Amino acid sequence: MSGPDTLHIIEPTLMTEAGHCYSFVRALCHIGDPAQAIRLWASRRAELAFGGANVRVMRYFFRSIRRWQSYFLYRALLRAPGKLFVSTAGHTDLLLLGWAAAGAGGGVIPPNKVALYVHWFNPSARKLSSLRAIARKQPNLDIYGPTETVAAVFRQAGFARAQVVPYPISQRPADLANDLANRAPQPFRHLLYAGAARRDKGFSQVVDLVEHLQRRGLRIPVVLQTSAEQFGKYDAGIEADLQRLQAINYPCLEVRPATLDGAAYVDLYRGALCLQLYDAAHFLDRISGVTLDAFSAGCPVLSSSGSWIARMVQRFDAGLIVEATSAPVVLDALQQLIAQYPLFQQRARVAGDVLQQENSAQTLYRLLAA
Repeated sequence: MSGPDTLHIIEPTLMTEAGHCYSFVRALCHIGDPAQAIRLWASRRAELAFGGANVRVMRYFFRSIRRWQSYFLYRALLRAPGKLFVSTAGHTDLLLLGWAAAGAGGGVIPPNKVALYVHWFNPSARKLSSLRAIARKQPNLDIYGPTETVAAVFRQAGFARAQVVPYPISQRPADLANDLANRAPQPFRHLLYAGAARRDKGFSQVVDLVEHLQRRGLRIPVVLQTSAEQFGKYDAGIEADLQRLQAINYPCLEVRPATLDGAAYVDLYRGALCLQLYDAAHFLDRISGVTLDAFSAGCPVLSSSGSWIARMVQRFDAGLIVEATSAPVVLDALQQLIAQYPLFQQRARVAGDVLQQENSAQTLYRLLAA
């Protein structure tokens, strides 16, 4: 199944090149040693290409039984040479790994055998008790989180090898890097909602904004991505928002319902203002790939207050933060940003330069290759 240096990346729901599950894995695969053998265990229906002979996509998981499959895959890989990396891990993966280790007959998983990246963890008394029990039996698991909030949960539960590892982002495409290196200012083109249409990411408030623009007779161009999540399902209420959006009939609206390839996705951010009116309770300390993508492309951000996104905007002064997400408040902030677009664009470019370094996939790759 693998050689002693093989890295097995396990991402059961990964199907297409859309979204940040793919960009996370792509950044990791492209930054490392081209001689490093990588096996990417993804959806049975995965349509993926990584361009390197060292990366082999293993089309394995069916959605409905992926947890059962994960258990048997973990058990097989624990017996085999090579290292396991669960790139979007949660409580269930920790349970499954513990059971798989017992099923594989090995008991305690040795150091440097298994690593997990936990993007976010919502602790409860039951989960914390379970984590402590798992840590007692499997103390050698490497657990990585993008923020100290995440890492601290696992460290306090007894996972001594839990640590903060920057969320990896892809290097800028060559044409974008050249544009930014030339520092030629780009004129404002459009407002942008990027990523899947979700209620916790403020899609309803963006539709409210479009309705307000139409009512006011304004003609600010707006581009909205309206794709669903990985399995084609929308949150409750989003389909009603999409119907409402269509009924508004705003003439300067461009809707992108299909997932985009990498080049088309990056192009969305050129000359854009990125709308991130996210639910602060859900994104208090959660990394946003859209924010990283926006700043990497030199795109300013308008954020709701109280989130990790807002802290990044404040850190670099690369956009504005609104205390309320009502359409009049949002429009007022956007008009300020448009009026000073070259200034905020330059600050966003600086933010992108810094974050490209801080969030290089090299950090994660070195840990996995050790």
